[in-house]
Amino acid sequence: MRYMLMHKLDDSNAALWQATPEDFAAVGAYMEEVSKAGVLLAAEGLLPSSGGAAVITKKDGQTTVVDGPFAEAKEVIGGFAILQVRDQAEAVEWATRFAALFNHDIEVEVRRVAEFE
Repeated sequence: MRYMLMHKLDDSNAALWQATPEDFAAVGAYMEEVSKAGVLLAAEGLLPSSGGAAVITKKDGQTTVVDGPFAEAKEVIGGFAILQVRDQAEAVEWATRFAALFNHDIEVEVRRVAEFE
Protein backbone atom coordinates (compact mmCIF):
# COMPACT_ATOMS: atom_id res chain seq x y z
CA MET A 1 0.00 0.00 0.00
CA ARG A 2 1.15 3.50 -0.76
CA TYR A 3 0.69 6.34 1.71
CA MET A 4 1.46 10.01 1.35
CA LEU A 5 2.85 11.82 4.37
CA MET A 6 2.38 15.59 4.21
CA HIS A 7 3.89 17.85 6.81
CA LYS A 8 2.11 21.13 7.35
CA LEU A 9 3.60 24.44 8.42
CA ASP A 10 2.26 27.89 9.25
CA ASP A 11 2.84 29.82 6.01
CA SER A 12 2.98 33.14 7.91
CA ASN A 13 5.80 32.03 10.26
CA ALA A 14 9.00 32.54 8.26
CA ALA A 15 11.14 30.97 10.98
CA LEU A 16 9.51 27.58 10.40
CA TRP A 17 10.66 27.65 6.78
CA GLN A 18 14.32 28.33 7.66
CA ALA A 19 15.82 24.94 8.38
CA THR A 20 18.91 24.92 10.57
CA PRO A 21 21.96 22.78 9.77
CA GLU A 22 20.79 20.47 12.56
CA ASP A 23 17.36 20.19 10.93
CA PHE A 24 18.96 19.30 7.58
CA ALA A 25 21.15 16.68 9.25
CA ALA A 26 18.24 15.12 11.15
CA VAL A 27 15.96 15.02 8.10
CA GLY A 28 18.80 13.70 5.94
CA ALA A 29 19.46 10.86 8.39
CA TYR A 30 15.73 10.09 8.55
CA MET A 31 15.42 10.02 4.75
CA GLU A 32 18.45 7.74 4.51
CA GLU A 33 16.83 5.38 7.03
CA VAL A 34 13.49 5.37 5.17
CA SER A 35 15.33 4.77 1.90
CA LYS A 36 17.42 1.92 3.33
CA ALA A 37 14.23 0.35 4.72
CA GLY A 38 13.06 0.17 1.09
CA VAL A 39 9.78 2.04 1.66
CA LEU A 40 10.57 5.50 0.24
CA LEU A 41 9.15 6.11 -3.24
CA ALA A 42 9.42 9.91 -3.39
CA ALA A 43 9.99 12.89 -1.10
CA GLU A 44 10.31 16.63 -1.57
CA GLY A 45 10.20 19.79 0.49
CA LEU A 46 8.11 22.71 -0.71
CA LEU A 47 8.70 26.45 -0.50
CA PRO A 48 6.29 28.74 1.35
CA SER A 49 3.57 30.29 -0.80
CA SER A 50 5.74 33.40 -1.23
CA GLY A 51 8.17 31.22 -3.21
CA GLY A 52 5.68 30.70 -6.01
CA ALA A 53 2.18 29.36 -5.62
CA ALA A 54 -1.29 29.65 -7.08
CA VAL A 55 -4.75 28.36 -6.28
CA ILE A 56 -7.11 27.63 -9.14
CA THR A 57 -10.79 27.45 -8.26
CA LYS A 58 -13.63 26.50 -10.57
CA LYS A 59 -17.08 27.33 -9.25
CA ASP A 60 -20.34 27.71 -11.15
CA GLY A 61 -18.48 27.44 -14.45
CA GLN A 62 -16.07 30.30 -13.61
CA THR A 63 -12.36 29.72 -13.12
CA THR A 64 -10.38 31.95 -10.76
CA VAL A 65 -6.61 31.99 -10.30
CA VAL A 66 -5.15 33.50 -7.12
CA ASP A 67 -1.36 33.85 -6.93
CA GLY A 68 0.53 33.52 -3.63
CA PRO A 69 1.67 34.45 -1.15
CA PHE A 70 -1.40 33.58 0.84
CA ALA A 71 -1.44 35.87 3.88
CA GLU A 72 -4.42 34.09 5.44
CA ALA A 73 -2.91 30.60 5.13
CA LYS A 74 -2.01 29.10 8.47
CA GLU A 75 -1.48 25.53 7.37
CA VAL A 76 0.17 24.75 4.06
CA ILE A 77 2.04 21.65 2.96
CA GLY A 78 5.74 22.12 3.66
CA GLY A 79 6.77 18.83 2.11
CA PHE A 80 5.69 15.29 1.36
CA ALA A 81 6.86 11.72 1.12
CA ILE A 82 5.26 8.75 -0.54
CA LEU A 83 5.93 5.44 1.15
CA GLN A 84 5.23 1.85 0.11
CA VAL A 85 4.35 0.13 3.39
CA ARG A 86 2.40 -2.86 4.69
CA ASP A 87 -0.43 -0.87 6.27
CA GLN A 88 -1.55 2.43 7.79
CA ALA A 89 0.06 1.58 11.12
CA GLU A 90 3.49 1.43 9.50
CA ALA A 91 2.86 4.73 7.68
CA VAL A 92 1.81 6.35 10.96
CA GLU A 93 4.96 5.00 12.64
CA TRP A 94 7.20 6.60 9.99
CA ALA A 95 5.21 9.87 10.19
CA THR A 96 5.49 9.94 13.99
CA ARG A 97 9.24 9.45 13.77
CA PHE A 98 9.45 12.32 11.26
CA ALA A 99 7.46 14.67 13.51
CA ALA A 100 9.75 13.83 16.43
CA LEU A 101 12.73 15.33 14.57
CA PHE A 102 11.54 18.91 15.13
CA ASN A 103 11.58 21.23 18.15
CA HIS A 104 8.57 23.20 16.93
CA ASP A 105 4.91 22.42 16.37
CA ILE A 106 4.34 20.34 13.27
CA GLU A 107 1.41 18.43 11.83
CA VAL A 108 1.92 15.40 9.60
CA GLU A 109 -1.09 14.09 7.71
CA VAL A 110 -1.06 10.47 6.54
CA ARG A 111 -3.30 9.60 3.58
CA ARG A 112 -3.60 6.40 1.59
CA VAL A 113 -2.95 6.79 -2.12
CA ALA A 114 -5.79 5.60 -4.34
CA GLU A 115 -4.74 2.53 -6.27
CA PHE A 116 -6.87 1.25 -9.10
CA GLU A 117 -6.71 -2.38 -10.08
